[in-house]
Amino acid sequence: MPHTIEEAKSGRAACRTCKEKIEKGVLRFGEEVPNQFAEGPSYQWHHLACAAKKKPAQLEQALGAFAGDVPDRAALEQAIAEHKGKARATTLPYAEKAPTGHSRCMVCEEPIAKGELRVAVEREVDTGSFVSRGAGYLHPACAKEHAEADPDLLEKVRQNSVSLAPADLEAVAAALDGE
Repeated sequence: MPHTIEEAKSGRAACRTCKEKIEKGVLRFGEEVPNQFAEGPSYQWHHLACAAKKKPAQLEQALGAFAGDVPDRAALEQAIAEHKGKARATTLPYAEKAPTGHSRCMVCEEPIAKGELRVAVEREVDTGSFVSRGAGYLHPACAKEHAEADPDLLEKVRQNSVSLAPADLEAVAAALDGE
């Protein structure tokens, strides 16, 4: 999903990270998210400094596409570099190392051990009264079934996996390719 940087059109939006108002005319980062109530996308807004800490990879991508002048750009790029390895992915699908040993693979139903690579994909969760969407986890080798259903899965995982080292990302790619 494309993200954007623009001047705040009014002073009504609040930063999704720090919850403070984003003043009119100040540059802000917009993370494109699916709109629950209508067709087309919606944006979640962040101060640039807040996005550099919580969404460094996405902000870096948006900065590369932004043609305007960004005040304190060097400080933003330094914050992005400092926080890039610490950020968690928020856009599905993505790959990560399991932070706990509590998740189970949706395909083989075996536990995914803490520190083991896993792929997070979107799944429907039926609560009885309504159906919502959330993350479901797979072993990289088990995610091959999802790769057959979604031919762009590997590319999406590469783009969204902001916390993985390149070697770990290549291990996930090899498992998805069946090597």
